[in-house]
Amino acid sequence: MKMKPLFILSLCCLCLQAFGEEYTYRLASPDKNLEVNISVGQKITYSVRHKDRVLLNASPIGLVFLDRTLGADAKVIRKKESSFTEDIQSPHYRVPSFTVTYNELDLKMKGNYGVVFRAYNEGMAYRFYTTMKDSVIVEDEIASFNFPENYTSYMAYSTAGVKSDQYAMAFQNTYTVSTVKEAEADNIAFLPITLDCGDEVKMTLLESDLESYPGMFIEKGNGESCSLKATFARYPKALKRFPPRAMTKVVERADYIAKAAGKRNYPWRIWAVTEKDTEMPVNNLVYALASPNRIGDCSWIKTGKVAWEWWNDWGISGVGFKAGINMDTYKHYIDFAAENGIEFVVLDEGWYNPAKGDMLAVIPELNLEELVRYGKSKGVDLILWTVFNVLDEQLEEACRKYSAMGISGFKVDFLDRDDQTAVEMACRIAEMTAKYRLTLDLHGFYKPTGMNRTYPNVINYESVFGMEEMKWSTVDRDMMEYDVTMPYIRMMAGPVDYTPGAMRNAAKRDFKPIYHNPMSQGTRCHQLAAYVVHDSPLTMLADNPTIYRKEQECTDFIVGMPNKGIDETRILQGKLGEFIVTARRTGSSWYVGGMTDWTPRTVTLDFSFLGKGTYDVILFRDGINADRQAEDYVKEAFSVTSASRKNIWLAPGGGFAMSVMKR
Repeated sequence: MKMKPLFILSLCCLCLQAFGEEYTYRLASPDKNLEVNISVGQKITYSVRHKDRVLLNASPIGLVFLDRTLGADAKVIRKKESSFTEDIQSPHYRVPSFTVTYNELDLKMKGNYGVVFRAYNEGMAYRFYTTMKDSVIVEDEIASFNFPENYTSYMAYSTAGVKSDQYAMAFQNTYTVSTVKEAEADNIAFLPITLDCGDEVKMTLLESDLESYPGMFIEKGNGESCSLKATFARYPKALKRFPPRAMTKVVERADYIAKAAGKRNYPWRIWAVTEKDTEMPVNNLVYALASPNRIGDCSWIKTGKVAWEWWNDWGISGVGFKAGINMDTYKHYIDFAAENGIEFVVLDEGWYNPAKGDMLAVIPELNLEELVRYGKSKGVDLILWTVFNVLDEQLEEACRKYSAMGISGFKVDFLDRDDQTAVEMACRIAEMTAKYRLTLDLHGFYKPTGMNRTYPNVINYESVFGMEEMKWSTVDRDMMEYDVTMPYIRMMAGPVDYTPGAMRNAAKRDFKPIYHNPMSQGTRCHQLAAYVVHDSPLTMLADNPTIYRKEQECTDFIVGMPNKGIDETRILQGKLGEFIVTARRTGSSWYVGGMTDWTPRTVTLDFSFLGKGTYDVILFRDGINADRQAEDYVKEAFSVTSASRKNIWLAPGGGFAMSVMKR
């Protein structure tokens, strides 16, 4: 990352004394399309204007300490105005590097604290900082969001239930679409959330650089106004282990949200502002605002595709051994991975006894050292599943042991909260695994907040309503609508471990949840498209080797679509909640994937994104009967140039995927 200060701005900072000690300041984005107006006096508020429209009315912010509230009766003692360009290296991200420019206003307040505001062309952000000598107790944070209109909102609510600890759950839910006034009054939503402001303009609320502090949730504002407000998990006062996985859960919470150092930065609160839906999945503000790389050399970090056994329930057949958590089964998965150039095999739950909570003791049925050697001999690395607190309790010993053994990384599961101690645990694990050159795939985890920039060994996150949900969800959980909503909203925060690749595919009328032999909603080509549409540096092949071998043509296409070494990502066309078409470039080759909801549609693919010359295309598209038989597909080969156009029909719940190789 290279930061270039350009000049000290004259931002039209209007130090206008309005009433008594109230002052206002104006901060504009580099392109002048976005404007943040800040008022400082009895309270600190900010509003957001985009071009000729106010998107956010004056909204108060503050930090509530035991003895005072930062932001109440605020007085600016120094303001610093700057403009910057940052060149950001982003290994294993949707692009290898990118550049952002922004204008910044740093308001230092009387009382050893301040607020920094930034205006980017892509949105705005603010954060508090403190410069106090002694540690503090943060009782609460004030962050209200007052809208000038009753916007349509897209929010994923807690699944914990109103009588439970709503802050403790897996951060996996579909989106509820409603107006702000119709937001659920008895539940909380986790970030990101999106507001449709009309005329294609959307605002998405995110956070970044979350460290030693609880994550932000959203709840309905007070009264009948068009408002939302932030809420935060209270600090864990007591935890207890629970079966069946020896998970620690919060059983009592304090009456405050954080214990904080006196000198620190607080998380960035971000409003990403987009003029077109196609800008949303490639917005980089969360990554850009995170703390830079702390682990140094990243050349050892390995990403790729994974042969995974849990979703398909170790479901191989036609073999001469009993499938399960045993040596023969895992050697079979390794053989399958090696045959297809798949980089990893995951050993999911069961390789140690989860009830005992000791990941240093491998079950007797497995010789892990032998499996590692067998995998290495075939060019396949192993990843071990574990539970967050189990790893944390044995952290350095487990990292030392399994790194020395040759394990590539951990898939860590069931954090299921983002209060302060949970966030601290996540950072602690990221730092220690980096020390021992182990990667992390975080499941049962809160939304990404930029940890993959700070600790690039964090290569993927769940926090998505992914394929595992199809094992127990009915068709009423509309996965097809989610699949063309999630990339626009959730992927703004970071990559997704959605675990696609189902080879048993069902039309809407035929879908049913089957735990041991699961199927997907939608068509085969919808599944293939996921390998292009999703930002996913570590991507599962969720189905089993037996069925992949029977469907070798599709398997070859999946493993041939890269999820590493991506040079460029574009959203060619799409509309939130309806469809999406994504293109990714590696070198001179392009890979394009598109998917739709349950509405059939024809997309016209314009190849003008290609360079000069002729390109050879391999296209997998829905077959003519895919609306009835979801596994029906057609494979086509043809050539195109940048002047070419192609009409592609997408069945209900359908999709397409193609490789475009320069001749």
